[in-house]
Amino acid sequence: MSTEHQQYSTANQADMILRYAESNGMVIIRTYQDAGKSGLSLNSRYALQQLIREVESKKPDFEAILVYDVSRWGRFQDTDESAYYEFLCKRAKVRVHYCAETFVNDGSLSSTLLKTIKRTMAGEYSRELSVKVFAGKARLIELGFRQGGHAGYGLRRLLQDQDGNPKGFLMPGERKSIFTDRVILVPGSAEEITVVSEIYKRYTEERESCSTIARELNKRGILNERGGSWSRSIIHCILTNPKYIGSNVFNRTSFKLGTAHVQNPLRMWIRRDDAFTPIVSAEIYRRAQEILAGRNRYYTDEELLGLLRGLWKEVGYLSTDLVNRTKGLPSRNMYDTRFHGLRRAYELIGYKSPFNCAFVDEKKKLRLICQEHLTHLVADLTSVGACVHQDGQSDFLKINDEFTVSFFLVRCRETKRRGYRWQFALSPTPNRADITIAARMAPGNKSILDYYLFPGLGQLSEWLDLALENSVILDSHRFTDLSFLMDLVSRVELKEIQ
Repeated sequence: MSTEHQQYSTANQADMILRYAESNGMVIIRTYQDAGKSGLSLNSRYALQQLIREVESKKPDFEAILVYDVSRWGRFQDTDESAYYEFLCKRAKVRVHYCAETFVNDGSLSSTLLKTIKRTMAGEYSRELSVKVFAGKARLIELGFRQGGHAGYGLRRLLQDQDGNPKGFLMPGERKSIFTDRVILVPGSAEEITVVSEIYKRYTEERESCSTIARELNKRGILNERGGSWSRSIIHCILTNPKYIGSNVFNRTSFKLGTAHVQNPLRMWIRRDDAFTPIVSAEIYRRAQEILAGRNRYYTDEELLGLLRGLWKEVGYLSTDLVNRTKGLPSRNMYDTRFHGLRRAYELIGYKSPFNCAFVDEKKKLRLICQEHLTHLVADLTSVGACVHQDGQSDFLKINDEFTVSFFLVRCRETKRRGYRWQFALSPTPNRADITIAARMAPGNKSILDYYLFPGLGQLSEWLDLALENSVILDSHRFTDLSFLMDLVSRVELKEIQ
């Protein structure tokens, strides 16, 4: 049963099937029910899937399948699909009976013709209903009412009666219960609106990528609309959805009659501007779309180098910040991807940076070494029985679903007056992992000297400057290896006390 008519309620179907069974000397031993499911495909009809699996097992404990009518077997858009599932039953010597039909499903010419017609009518009914429902939704969109879907971060769904009087907010997962009620979008909390504004500012003015913005929000402990971590796709959705400038848009994507989910072109959108109170200005939204379009455009290597060469001639110098904030120029990320870094792109156009890039090269080398050690750490933790999950958004390791660990390398610097030094910053306490592992590199930065393990709730300063020998408080966190951590996470089998 989907939700279309009371005549197809599961209770009514069950009554008819029971009467049919009693009048034909049958006993119902089991019922398969897909309540509230569409008959367009087999995907969400788990009861029917189970029935087909039992039939195909070649050991079903029943001799017949009783169905209310042909449309309840399925409104498949391809009538051959419906026939195929019935053939599987027939091959297993399980006969299908349609209890409310006027014909007997006995394989005769007349029943075969009628069944084919009924299957076609069932599929056509769904197509006609889809057209009518779409037209109705499109009309309501043009009137300024919201049609389905969650509100989105920074917005709320407000329920109104037929006269436009507010009735209250709909919480996530809630739906209207009265047919004549309508839903509109209104601004959410001031905190969420501030975050949305920050996302647009970072993207349009600071030219940060969606992934960078998501990482920053996660570091600050800000949760998304559903209480989880931010991702590139969530940020991209906020930047591209016109509802943030008060526009009511429908049919951006289609999923009609169980077909593949498709992105519709702009000309197919149903749109009503100024339907809701905006929380982002139209100008900032337009700038965001221009940047998105520019970043989505494919540039040849020659075009990218030509744009960079033109900027050099116009300004007289090049830098990462200049590339990122120059309007009409692809971001630094594109040059990194295509040429393995801006430095290589500089070389190809003949530009020599006045800055010493040795430090940049060393940082890249350390990142690779850090990733290698992190991989070994995960393997070692797993080998002692720990369950390790790596959070791609925060780079934390979650151990046994109990606590988090962060790991990073600290470069060794040699100074003339103070000798070897190791300087690094810990994350602010609210965003710090439960255990932070700072691995100090030995002089030369080719191997690890020792490890400092800091608890997340400690009172340590966020900026640390370590020497070879430090205070008792600091060096109490020092370890020559990570055996302490292995002992902490390893699992011990409990034995029954005799």
